[in-house]
Amino acid sequence: MLTRLPSSSGDLGEPAQQRVRRWQTARTWARLIREAEALWRVDVRALHRLAAQELFQLVQEVPPRMRRRVNLWLVRFRVMTRLH
Repeated sequence: MLTRLPSSSGDLGEPAQQRVRRWQTARTWARLIREAEALWRVDVRALHRLAAQELFQLVQEVPPRMRRRVNLWLVRFRVMTRLH
C-alpha cells in the first residue's frame, strides 16, 4: 500500500513515487542545463579535440559489413566523414 504524504503546497497527498520521479526529473534537467552552461566556458580547441576523438572512435566501431549503409546515411546527412 502506498502512503500519501501531504505536500507543502496544500495537496492532500501525492504518491511518494510520483514525488520522487518529479524530483529526479527536475534534477536531471537542472544538471543538463548546468552542463550546457559549462560549455560556454570551454576552450573551442578543446571541444574540437574532443569531437575528433569521438569521431575517430565511432568510425573504428562501425562494423565493416555496415559501412556501406552508414556511408549512405552520411551522404544524406551532408556530413564530410566517409567510411572506407
